[in-house]
Amino acid sequence: MPATARDMGLRQDRWYDGRRDVIAATAAALDYLTQLQRRFDGDWLLALAAYNAGPGRVQQAIRHNRARGKPVDFWHLPLPAETRGYVPRLIALRAIINHPANHHITLPSVPDRRYFSRVDTQGRIDLQVAARLAGITEEELKRLNPGILRLTTPPDRPSILLIPKTSE
Repeated sequence: MPATARDMGLRQDRWYDGRRDVIAATAAALDYLTQLQRRFDGDWLLALAAYNAGPGRVQQAIRHNRARGKPVDFWHLPLPAETRGYVPRLIALRAIINHPANHHITLPSVPDRRYFSRVDTQGRIDLQVAARLAGITEEELKRLNPGILRLTTPPDRPSILLIPKTSE
């Protein structure tokens, strides 16, 4: 949501959308989830529900259940159908990733190493030129940098571009 993105420090303008920036959006999402987890007294299921439906909606559901003497854990709250499905899907995904063999799934091996490097542009640069300098296609550069909304980086400030990390 744009307001949440702003609250979490993600910049949005005609040149750049921090909600689409791989590094900035991931950091903001983790910070937001941590805030929600604290807000809901360490309950990660409520934090995940609030991440999906909004903290106000979850708080409203808690108040609703309390007023009726009902449990206030995630499983008993009257939440939107999307949220009631969202949290269990994440739990299932965690179970599959942690124990793929139990689910008759073979996950591909993913090396635990950084795929990209961060490059400070020191100012405006055309993405076609940046791609050529990095030795990659413009499409790959755009795929790694979806927060850059134009064919150049913003003219009024330095930018960080992600490029595939070269082997060391």
